[in-house]
Amino acid sequence: MAKRILVPVDGSEKSERAVQFAADEWPDAEITLLHVINPARSVSGAEMAVSGLAENWYENAERNAETLLSETADRVDRDVDTRIEVGRPAYTILETANDFDQIVIGSQGRTGISRVLLGSVAEGVVRRAEIPVTVVR
Repeated sequence: MAKRILVPVDGSEKSERAVQFAADEWPDAEITLLHVINPARSVSGAEMAVSGLAENWYENAERNAETLLSETADRVDRDVDTRIEVGRPAYTILETANDFDQIVIGSQGRTGISRVLLGSVAEGVVRRAEIPVTVVR
């Protein structure tokens, strides 16, 4: 049975490297690219109260995610699946990973105060994953 690999994609250079690493390292594996739409990056709560604004935000976020995944998949010289989920990135990646054998994730490599303030999705995934995780920098 082919190995199933989940590769979260956020449009960064590091996530692009993770995709290419997974494709090169496991040529026979089934690879799924995942983009997580983070509602925390949406408009503010007051703006959400305006009728239709939340729906417009989500439609734009979904359209952008589809474009990102399509462009990323096109840069890999093989077939890959794509998937879009909504939620907090680290937790959503971990929930989605239940169907996979491995996670390959890019890391920005932040240190110090920027890591404390911004958090680290890769670190959260590594700390809580129940399957192997490869971090690509």
